[in-house]
Amino acid sequence: MDSKEYISSGILESYILGLASPEEAGILECVMKNNAEVKAAFEEAQKTFEMLATAQAVTPPNDLKAKIWDKIQLEQKVVEEKPVVPINNVEPKVEIQQSIPEIRIEKNRNWKNYAVAASVLFLVSIGGNLYWMNSQKEIKNEIAVLKSEKQSHNLAMQNLEQKLQVTSNPNMLKIVLAGVEKHPKSNAVVYWDKTSKDVYLTSNSLPKAPEGMQYQLWAIADGKPVSAGMYSDEKDAKIALANIPNAQAFAITLEKEGGSAVPTMENMYVMGGV
Repeated sequence: MDSKEYISSGILESYILGLASPEEAGILECVMKNNAEVKAAFEEAQKTFEMLATAQAVTPPNDLKAKIWDKIQLEQKVVEEKPVVPINNVEPKVEIQQSIPEIRIEKNRNWKNYAVAASVLFLVSIGGNLYWMNSQKEIKNEIAVLKSEKQSHNLAMQNLEQKLQVTSNPNMLKIVLAGVEKHPKSNAVVYWDKTSKDVYLTSNSLPKAPEGMQYQLWAIADGKPVSAGMYSDEKDAKIALANIPNAQAFAITLEKEGGSAVPTMENMYVMGGV
C-alpha cells in the first residue's frame, strides 16, 4: 500500500476520533515519523476536524446554568423533607438519580458530538477519495502524454533513419533543383539511384501545396518531360517516386491532386540538370 492509499484508508480519521486500535495507532505514529506526506495529511485532517467542530458548536442559553442549579437544590430539598424509615433494621439503599434536565442535556450533548464526528469523518472520507481519484487521473494523463511523446519520437527517429539511408547512400546521384524566376527562393533535391534508377525527392523549401493541389516531379529525357511521380510529405527522401532509366534534367510543377499527363509550365517551381 502506497502513501495515498494509506491516507485514504480512513486510519487518520479513526486515530483522531480515538477509534483506532492500539496496533493501528502505533503503526500510524511510526509511519508519520518516517513519511512526511502521511504526517502532512494527518495534520491537515486534524485541522479540518477542529474547524468543523468549532463551526458546529452550539452556545447554551445564558440562564441554563442557573436553572440547572435551582433544579438540583429543589431535588435535594425534597429528599431532606422525606426521611427514609428503616424496616427490620435494614438500611435502605439510596439511589441517586440524575435529574431529568441533566439527562436530556447529556443526551443532547452526546448526540451532537456523535453527529459532529460522523459529519467530519464523512467529509474527510469524501475529500480523501476525491484527492486519490484526482491523483490517479493526473497520473494516467501524464502516462498517456509520455506514451504519445514516445511514439512521436520513435516515428521521427524512424523517418530520419530512412532519410539517412537514402541520402547517405554512395550510389545515389544528388541533383539540386533551383528555383525558377517566378519562385527564386524555392529549391529541392533529387536522389537518383545509379543502379536501380529509382528516384527520391526531398523538398527543402517548396511552399505548402494548396488544398486540392500536389507537386509533381518530371524527368526531362531527350527533350521530353516524363512524369517521375507525385510528391508528398510522407514520401520525402524515404519512398521512391518512380523509376527513371534516363534523364538529362528534373523539374517540379504544381498540379491538381493526382497529377497531370503534361506539366503546367506556368506552375513550374524548380529545375536542375543532371
